Amino acid sequence: MKTSSALLSVKKYGSLVKFAHTIFAMPFALTAFLLALNEPGVSFSWILLLQILVCMVAARNTSLGFNRYADRKIDALNPRTALRDIPAGRVTEREAAVFCIVNGLVFVITALTINKLCFYLSFVALLFLCGYSYLKRFTWLCHFGVGASLCIAPAGAYIAVTGHLSPAVCLLSAVVFFWSSGFDIIYALPDEEIDRAQGLHSIPQRFGRRNAMIISIAVHLFDFVLVPMFVSTAGLGTVAWIGAGLFLAMLAYQHLIVSPTDLRRLDAAFFTSNGIASLIFAVAVYLDVLL
Repeated sequence: MKTSSALLSVKKYGSLVKFAHTIFAMPFALTAFLLALNEPGVSFSWILLLQILVCMVAARNTSLGFNRYADRKIDALNPRTALRDIPAGRVTEREAAVFCIVNGLVFVITALTINKLCFYLSFVALLFLCGYSYLKRFTWLCHFGVGASLCIAPAGAYIAVTGHLSPAVCLLSAVVFFWSSGFDIIYALPDEEIDRAQGLHSIPQRFGRRNAMIISIAVHLFDFVLVPMFVSTAGLGTVAWIGAGLFLAMLAYQHLIVSPTDLRRLDAAFFTSNGIASLIFAVAVYLDVLL
């Protein structure tokens, strides 16, 4: 009975934060981890890798859990989000709050076990990870708050290994920033009218769907410059260049299957395309470093 209850709890909270979507930022954090191993005097450590993974999962659980908690009343009024776990009653407000606090503590304490710099920066990270949830109440630039919260992952992983940043990992974080900000604009397309009715802010609400798609394309175009710069600066080879090309192709693909008048394939663009793109990129870098 206890095992069954534990599994149900894991399933419930996994649904709350869409745990499967951890795949978005995790590959980029592991890419930064691999790059850090090439630094002089750095050696591989299973314990450190585990610490980074725990930090990643706990940080994302805190961020998404807090987002669901902060937006619970907004979600209840939106047909697209009304069936999320808190509005639907599958997770109570108290359970969600406790879940966020516990994961936040796990993140901070694990960061402390890595090094003091990671510990200090963990509080800054939490400010970004939780703060972005409120941005749409004030500004249509809220999508870039999502990008800022996700681009922390590779920088944090690199700092955990080396204690500092490098030009290559800064470029990688920039790639994640523009990549995730661009696809968050696409994800907000169906909520244009609902956001306007609720007094919320987003690029689709401010500029309309058609212009929002153009802005998303413009944001993603930065990655067509930053990705090659990253591969070159990191000194990676042919396999990484192939992975970079495939990543950019998947980026372009999501703009081909979604239009302002046809959002039927939105989930395929947002979840499937971006998940595959991040995995391809990380695996390519891994193979390149290995070879």
